[in-house]
Amino acid sequence: MVRCWWLAGLLVACAAAEPRCRQQLRHLQDSAGIAARLPPRLEGRWVSTGCEVRPGPEFLTRSYLFYANRLFKALQFYYWDPSCRDPSYSLVIKGKLRLRQASWITRGATEADYHLHKVGIVFHSQKAMREVASWINQTSGEGCKGFLPPGRSWAPGALYEVLSAKTERDCTAALGFAMHELSLVRVERHYQPLLQPQQSGSQLVEELYLGDIHTDWGERLHYRPTGYQRPMQSALHHVHPCPACGIISRADEHHPPILPDRAALPMQLSGSWVSTHCEVRPAVLFLTRYFTFHGNNHTWEGHYYHYSDPLCRQPTFTIYASGHYTQGIPSSKVRGGTELAFKVTQARVTPMDQLTVVMLSSSEPGSCGLAGSWIAGVEQDITPTNGCLALGIKLPHTEYELFKTEQDTQERSLLYIGERPTDGSSPDSPDKRPTSYQAPLIQCAAASQEFSNYISLKYVGRKDANGSKALKPLPVAFLLFIALLFLRWD
Repeated sequence: MVRCWWLAGLLVACAAAEPRCRQQLRHLQDSAGIAARLPPRLEGRWVSTGCEVRPGPEFLTRSYLFYANRLFKALQFYYWDPSCRDPSYSLVIKGKLRLRQASWITRGATEADYHLHKVGIVFHSQKAMREVASWINQTSGEGCKGFLPPGRSWAPGALYEVLSAKTERDCTAALGFAMHELSLVRVERHYQPLLQPQQSGSQLVEELYLGDIHTDWGERLHYRPTGYQRPMQSALHHVHPCPACGIISRADEHHPPILPDRAALPMQLSGSWVSTHCEVRPAVLFLTRYFTFHGNNHTWEGHYYHYSDPLCRQPTFTIYASGHYTQGIPSSKVRGGTELAFKVTQARVTPMDQLTVVMLSSSEPGSCGLAGSWIAGVEQDITPTNGCLALGIKLPHTEYELFKTEQDTQERSLLYIGERPTDGSSPDSPDKRPTSYQAPLIQCAAASQEFSNYISLKYVGRKDANGSKALKPLPVAFLLFIALLFLRWD
């Protein structure tokens, strides 16, 4: 009898743990009540929701104010540290923005033209002033030589002009500065349930997605974005709680925001992690991700669900990949990050629409599974063909990664994985290791809830292209029914 109670308990625990991850994926595919307005309405102030990491790395927060007459004033606050508590300098950017047509490249986005009127810089320490002045004096054109004479004393609060449309002076290149992020715009609206137990209803949340920053410093000055950065949120309609939102919205170039101190978390990968929203990558890739890490033997599994639309409603193909990973070490380049190496040894692909079926079926024989045998909704193993050339998958291969874990304001665990190279390549060598992060994943099951050996009990029967049984989920009620049968038989 004890044995059967143990089995019943295991099945019930499995049924309870797994749906949390699957439920989040379904929540994303249902678009979570998200609405996107075309053209977007930008008027008002938009702020970062925390400390952001750009390729380099650069640590910053942003506060952008858009006026009804199309003028804007953008504040960018730069820091020495990944917690955004030690400010280096602030940029004041003024200009004009004109929204154009819906993007032909990135579905759901609006293209825009912008014109910069002036950019000023305020230094927050002598060290910052000396370092930036050295960059500008050494790398800028003749018009910027002697921007600040060597030995010039730091004057707290002084604003120095680094770009002026009127005088045609531009000394911003040395800072790696460009505002091309304004050339791609998307605004999303959704309603967040009120968190207080005594409250009911929901509150409006507005998010502003601006164009992504190229991962290669040398390309960022002329790169035109096709993906997005971490979204900003409306200063009036943001998630709650958000301590950083109020701090950043009240800041100015002379008083940069100092974000609350947060304890560093040890890297605990074990468990399952899932996307928090439909993600957009450069080159027009819409996807959600679902990972499970097994800390006892350092193996991992990942599901990548690809879509053709910005709300992740129209699936195109799914990739399942697995392998193992190394013990992490603290990053010497990105403070707060952990460096790991991931070996990808196996992969399977499931085409979900007819266009993908045609593409995969017409691939060169031996380059992507069984040529001509692809069927929509049927998974096929691409390990025997060493990957899939049509999808850019090579097996086996190693990727050099950057990870970070945090807790959000609701004390939920978040996992940040290194940002993929903008050019679509793979971080397959240590010098290509990321210096910034993708959108975070949220933990949906702890290590003790993985039950990886028993989750397969939830699947039965279709045949895949190789004649093997494909996986198809059964309802949780069926698991409970099996458990009851065991109890009765005993």
